[in-house]
Amino acid sequence: MSVPLNASPPPLLAPPAADPPGRGSPAERASRPRRRGARLLGKYREIVIAVAFFLMFDLAVLVLNFYTSFQIDQDTVAINLAGRQRYVSQRIARTLLELDAARAAGQPYRPETLAELRNGARLFQLSQGAFVAGGVVPGGDGKPVYLAAVESSRGRELLGQVEALWTPYHEALQPLLAGDGFTAAQLGAALGYSQAQNLRLLDTANDFVTETQRIGASRAAVLRMVQAGGIVLALLNFLFILFKFIRRMKASDEAVEAANEENRQILSAVQEGLFLLTPQMQLGTQISRSVSRMFGRSVRAGEDFIEVLRPLVSDKVLEDARSYVELLFSPHVREHLVQGINPLTEVELQVRDRLGQRQLRHLAFQFRRVQQDDGTTGHLLVTVQDVSARVELEQRLGAERQKAQREFGLLVKALEIEPDTLRGFVERSEAALLEVNDVLRGISAGSGEREVARGLDRMYRSIHAFKGEAAMLGLELLAGTAHQFESVLRSLREADAPRGEALLGIPVPLEELLNRLQALKRLLQRAPAARDGAESAERLAQRLDALARRIARDGGKRVRLDARLDGFEALPTATRVSLVNVAIQLVRNAVVHGVEPPALRQAARKPPEGLVTVSLETRQDEGGIALVVQDDGGGLPMARIRRRLVELGWFTPAQVEEMGDAQVGNQIFRPGFSTAEQADEHAGRGVGLDVVSQQVRALGARLVLSSRPGAGTAFRVCVTI
Repeated sequence: MSVPLNASPPPLLAPPAADPPGRGSPAERASRPRRRGARLLGKYREIVIAVAFFLMFDLAVLVLNFYTSFQIDQDTVAINLAGRQRYVSQRIARTLLELDAARAAGQPYRPETLAELRNGARLFQLSQGAFVAGGVVPGGDGKPVYLAAVESSRGRELLGQVEALWTPYHEALQPLLAGDGFTAAQLGAALGYSQAQNLRLLDTANDFVTETQRIGASRAAVLRMVQAGGIVLALLNFLFILFKFIRRMKASDEAVEAANEENRQILSAVQEGLFLLTPQMQLGTQISRSVSRMFGRSVRAGEDFIEVLRPLVSDKVLEDARSYVELLFSPHVREHLVQGINPLTEVELQVRDRLGQRQLRHLAFQFRRVQQDDGTTGHLLVTVQDVSARVELEQRLGAERQKAQREFGLLVKALEIEPDTLRGFVERSEAALLEVNDVLRGISAGSGEREVARGLDRMYRSIHAFKGEAAMLGLELLAGTAHQFESVLRSLREADAPRGEALLGIPVPLEELLNRLQALKRLLQRAPAARDGAESAERLAQRLDALARRIARDGGKRVRLDARLDGFEALPTATRVSLVNVAIQLVRNAVVHGVEPPALRQAARKPPEGLVTVSLETRQDEGGIALVVQDDGGGLPMARIRRRLVELGWFTPAQVEEMGDAQVGNQIFRPGFSTAEQADEHAGRGVGLDVVSQQVRALGARLVLSSRPGAGTAFRVCVTI
């Protein structure tokens, strides 16, 4: 129907756009979605058609690939089993030779050899039948596989040749396959056929392997051609689709860049070290800024994780870390079961700070698997935390705990000592330490070298006497602290020119000893008042014996102490205290320097256990007493004493040569002299006999030294009462 241009259209023919919403005929309303779909199809017509062709072509190629791949899989099975036939034929020949060798040697047939022969014959027979008619046979891994019948003319021909050779071969093997009761003649018949036909069977099997490989290669060539054509067409489709969606890809790239920028901001702000680790143990591209700070150097993406750790940890920790990371990448290992063996749970590192100073740091590494869509582990998420503050706090708490335990042990040990003995020790020790404090206060920064040296000798004697008495009483904490105090004094005494300011570090161990003595004093406040604070004769003998045995045990020696101290308790208190100090130092000297090790004693035809005698003798002629400490050791080593006097620079070799043995022996009482190779808690400081000499002078007594080579040494302290 046509309408003139200059005429008004009838109302019923008004355009649909003029209708109110929802108006119009049902047919028009039904056609609107179709029109919108047509417009959408027109907009993306090229892409829709390209995708449709791509899907159809891919489906066709996929079906063809699947069929060809299935055929190739069958050919692969045939190739593998044909190769196995060749190998099995040779294995059968070899087992026949082994059986014949056993028969010739008169040895019984090995069960494993017979089992191998039977298994080989069974596999060859089954595979041969499957090649001919198809069937299920054991595969290379022992699992059943389907083997299709060979259809090529050449393959069938070769199978016939193999069958012609194998059938009589198999018949000759039947007596051997039935059991181990076959005869030598039956074995010889099978072996003879094997040696006669083995080469032909091998050549035919080789030809059959070649034929199966040719069949597989031809099908693989077809598959490659199909794949090549498919790749070309797929590439054309891809280029077309890529051209259409380039703008969307650009927008997507912008979104990815924005996400990466957010990641960078997060990684720069987070305090923990975060990075990904690849299966090749390389660091991923996203690394938090804290990692470089924790490792003390710049860490970049792609670096080898093991090489990053190498300068920071020991070789043992490094190897354990490598094994642990490899374990986490193993798919059969459950992650939560191996968390407890993480060697990097807490690692001590030596790193350099911004000023180049080496700094001790403790880092804790945690590893978490990042699973891919297929369930495999693509990366490890490594979290590194600086736990130095926590470790330092734990160490301080541990040190305080140990200190508290030692203090408690000191109090427990003190409770085992008689109150009178302990009170006397505390009073004498406190007086000695306060004397050391007075010496320190009397030395100023401007004091000369000689004044400082004299002060050090006085302090050394006081601390050594204190250490000896504490060790005899079994107060190991006090003895150990005094030994550390001695180490400080020794380093100062051996300095080239000790000055007053060098003594500034001494008050710390001195205060520690005084504090521990105060604890013992508080313990004694509820104890009964002491009579005189001196040691009883019986208890003194027990403590000297315990001291001698402890020193001997530490030195790898065996010692027995015999104490005869009749009349000791009747002596004046001051005399008893001084003699106890002398006895302690002389017993220590006898065990360390006098008594030989068991091996040397046995070589000298002496008992392996040395004897140290401590006795108190009455001198009728002079009206006094004598404390005698004697050992049955090797005597004074005069040659070593002379050599040591020269090493210390006290005398020249000529002067030492002119000195008599008595004059040389008197030098051992000088401060700083010792023949010990190394200083330890019991010897080597050169102060023990100096303490003896000082105590003897304080008593107004006389010290007599006697020694016989190989027979022992005796010290006699003669006191006038």
